[in-house]
Amino acid sequence: MEHLTGTRIRREATPATVNLRRCKLVVIKGAQRGTEFVIAGDLFRVGKAPDNDLHLDDETVSRIHFEITRDAKGYLVRDMKSTNGTFLDGAEVKEAYLRAGSVIRAGSCELKFTPFEERIEILPSEKEALGEMVGKSPAMREIFGLVEKIAPTDATVLIEGETGTGKDMIARTLHQLSPRSAHPFIVVDCGAVAGTLIESELFGHEKGAFTGAVAARQGAFELASGGTVFLDELGELSLDLQPKLLRVIEQRELRRVGGSKTIKVDLRVIAATRKDLRSEVEKGKFREDLYFRLNVVPITAPSLRERREDIPLLIDAMLAKLAPGSTPVLTEPTRAALMAHDWPGNVRELRNVIERALALGADPGMLVAPLGPTESSARSAQLRDGIEFEPGVSFRDTKEKWNELFERRYLTWLIKRADGNISKAARDADMDRKYLHKLLRKYGITGASEGDGDEN
Repeated sequence: MEHLTGTRIRREATPATVNLRRCKLVVIKGAQRGTEFVIAGDLFRVGKAPDNDLHLDDETVSRIHFEITRDAKGYLVRDMKSTNGTFLDGAEVKEAYLRAGSVIRAGSCELKFTPFEERIEILPSEKEALGEMVGKSPAMREIFGLVEKIAPTDATVLIEGETGTGKDMIARTLHQLSPRSAHPFIVVDCGAVAGTLIESELFGHEKGAFTGAVAARQGAFELASGGTVFLDELGELSLDLQPKLLRVIEQRELRRVGGSKTIKVDLRVIAATRKDLRSEVEKGKFREDLYFRLNVVPITAPSLRERREDIPLLIDAMLAKLAPGSTPVLTEPTRAALMAHDWPGNVRELRNVIERALALGADPGMLVAPLGPTESSARSAQLRDGIEFEPGVSFRDTKEKWNELFERRYLTWLIKRADGNISKAARDADMDRKYLHKLLRKYGITGASEGDGDEN
């Protein structure tokens, strides 16, 4: 049972490390005495049936004798209604937590439970691209190194970061580099699906389960079986659905809405959120046990402001993809403007600017910080709004005037359009809400109600 514990990647002079927790069962009595079995995955079943994770060829062992799962408290052994019972350190148990050195008896077989920890050094990758990701900054190269290490495993991954930082690209790359790459990669945006429909979207439903359910339907977990399910914006999932998600992650089984049949699934779970889930746990808005099960391998996607040296690479990659065969050449002032912009919408905003510029036949630099006196351009004239270019003032200082005017006017318009609701304004602008709060404070702009910004 692999578990990468919860310290985030440390961006320091020394290499980042993660701790890989494993556990194994050693057969100390029975026909397979001396054999060791490393437990991989979130659920490990032991019994006589050949399709168990550990097949014990012994007539005194039931088909599925016991299972081991991991939760917030540790490793739990659970008897599966076996004929001869499951014994832990000599006492019969229905379920109990294991300790290092515990001996489990199933029929005439005895197995010793031994957890161990392997410290893995995550060296920055030498690559400047991995899967769909591009970057040469230390932050991205360390993420590349971690992704290369954990992609071959089935470890659950939690990706945190601002809106638009490319969390979906990290998830997709993990899938592409995994042994499950030939199987489905199913994405569920928990923030985009109506609350009344999200349960059906995740778990599926049976015919007649609710009004409009005219036929049975598979949910994301069934569709992803064999592959990977990516739960985007998981922080938006309601508290009443979180126990059901926890069950799927721990047991790898589910029931459709309106159904009674238990369906087993074999998949990897990757989740992403723009929220600080640890803070949400402390506020009582997110279950601690679910957070613990998701936060096996934590990855924090850096904002574009934190990796400006990647902007030229990203621009070139986007131009090559969006305009294949006729890649435009950007001037140095344009590249300088793109480098200097604050990018509140991160990589997604950069892509939108490049895509919009290509569609309009415009200079992308003009879309973030207008540089030239194009008197005939109505768009440019509106943005200039009386600002004059002054001899002897540097490019950076001049650009700051443009940025401040643009930001103040845009934020005022944005908040007015959202009726003062800061959370809605952040969603409309595809911005991180905390960053929007920061900009609003900078310019002294307030919403109709400050509480509106804390709804989600």
